[in-house]
Amino acid sequence: MPRRAPKKPSPELDLSTHFLVLTEDPVFREGTDFRTTPLDPRELFPGRPGTPVELEVGSGKGLFLTTAATVAPDRCFLGVEISHGYAKMTAGRLARQGAANARIVAGDGNILVRQLFPDACLDAIHVYFPDPWWKARHRKRRVLSDAFLAHAGRVLVSGGLLHVWTDVEEYFREAMTAAAATGLFAPPADVPQRQAEHDLDYRTHFERRTRLAGEPVWRAALVRNSAAPQVTRMALPPVPRADDV
Repeated sequence: MPRRAPKKPSPELDLSTHFLVLTEDPVFREGTDFRTTPLDPRELFPGRPGTPVELEVGSGKGLFLTTAATVAPDRCFLGVEISHGYAKMTAGRLARQGAANARIVAGDGNILVRQLFPDACLDAIHVYFPDPWWKARHRKRRVLSDAFLAHAGRVLVSGGLLHVWTDVEEYFREAMTAAAATGLFAPPADVPQRQAEHDLDYRTHFERRTRLAGEPVWRAALVRNSAAPQVTRMALPPVPRADDV
C-alpha cells in the first residue's frame, strides 16, 4: 500500500533546530571533508555534551521519535528518513512539542551509518518495519543488509543495542543470521509485546496498523559485544540526496 502524502508542517514553525537535509544542510557540506573526518552524531546536539545518542533508521511519520524524546529526556534521538516530505513532517511535530533532544535528517541512513559516523558513537540503533523490497531485483535495497549490520556494530558502543522489528518473518530471520555473522552481537533477545492502551503505546504507526490487523510482529534486541569490528568507515563524500516527496 503506497504511503499517503505527508502533511506539511505549518509555515509558522521554525524547523531549523529539528530538520537537516543530508548533503544540503551546512553541517554536511561546509568546513569538513568527510572523506578524512567523520561526523560524530553527538555534535548535532550542542549544549548536551556526554548525552547518549540513539539513531532511528526510517523514521516514517515520527511516532517513535516524538514519543522517545518525551519519555527519555536524558537521551538524544536522531532520526533519518529517506522521504524528504515525511522527514519534514516529523520535524514539524518535534518543533511543536519543543523537543530539544531530537532531530531528524532527510536522507539515506546507509550514508550516515556506513560513511559518516565514527566508531562507537551511538548507544542504540532502532530499525522498525523496514521496507522488505519483495522483488528479487530490489533485495539489494533492504536496509538490514550484511554491510549495514556490520557497520551498525561498528558505530554502536560496547553494550549498545540494535532494535529490529518487522512483520516479515523471512526478512527478520535473514537479518538475525546476518547480524550473527558479524560477530559483533550477542544472541538476539526476544522483546515481549506489551498491551497497548492508547496510540502512544505503539512504537510506530506501522506497528499499530499491523497489530490492529491481527498480524504477527517479530522483534529482537541485540546487544553489542566487545569484539573489534572487522569493517572501517567507508570514507566517501555523501552524494545522494533525499527524494523529494
